[in-house]
Amino acid sequence: MGIAEDFTDSVTQDWHAALAALAWQVDCGVDEVLAEAPVNRYGLPDAAPVRAAPPLRAAAAAPQPVAPVEVDAVAVAREMAAAARTLDDLREALLRFDLCELKKGARNTVFADGNPAARVLVLGEAPGRDEDIAGRPFVGEAGQLLDRMFAAIGLSRGSPDAEGALYITNVMAWRPPGNRDPDAVEIAMMRPFVERHIELVDPQVIVVMGNTPLVALTGQRGILRARGTWTTALGRPMLPMTHPAYLLRNPIAKREAWADLLALQKRLRG
Repeated sequence: MGIAEDFTDSVTQDWHAALAALAWQVDCGVDEVLAEAPVNRYGLPDAAPVRAAPPLRAAAAAPQPVAPVEVDAVAVAREMAAAARTLDDLREALLRFDLCELKKGARNTVFADGNPAARVLVLGEAPGRDEDIAGRPFVGEAGQLLDRMFAAIGLSRGSPDAEGALYITNVMAWRPPGNRDPDAVEIAMMRPFVERHIELVDPQVIVVMGNTPLVALTGQRGILRARGTWTTALGRPMLPMTHPAYLLRNPIAKREAWADLLALQKRLRG
């Protein structure tokens, strides 16, 4: 027998042996070969296999909160007031100005009353309930007292004659809740409108009634100390007086208010 025949016989024998071994394993229930060594599926592993965590998906970037844009209410008021060329322009500017929180709770924007040609401009504090309803300044009980006070020296908001007329407005165009005093922030944002209002009316004399207008034009408080003493504001003579509402609560102070009115009358005649 040659070498080739010996090799063929050897391969044939190995093949039959492998086939016989496989048949024996099938008979034993082996239907899958997993590894070189047998696996006992009933045995417990020494430790739980550690599985690698799946790679994290890139999370969508959370929207960043947008910081509120700070608005300089005073600067906006100054720009709007400066652009007004007439009293009607100024009224419209106030109607468009929405940075004062008081406006949200008010019924009306209270602008002014009286004759714009008047020599005397009366500057009050803020509208009350009656003024908020009517949309005009000084129409309640305090306003009625104001009318009687100035009528005593020949001045009236209804006079068509500039010599005997009054022009009346307030620092605040909207009623503060509960008739509280306007705070410093509110006064500051209204000051540009007040200054432009006075410039457009161009009165000979300004009469401020109460602490709020005194603060708005001079930066100082203390109307009881300041009343009756002439000073200057915006290049014009200014006379501080107590507010008619104060006079209603303190009738004894009417004597001092009468002295102030006489001082005003003298100034107008001189």
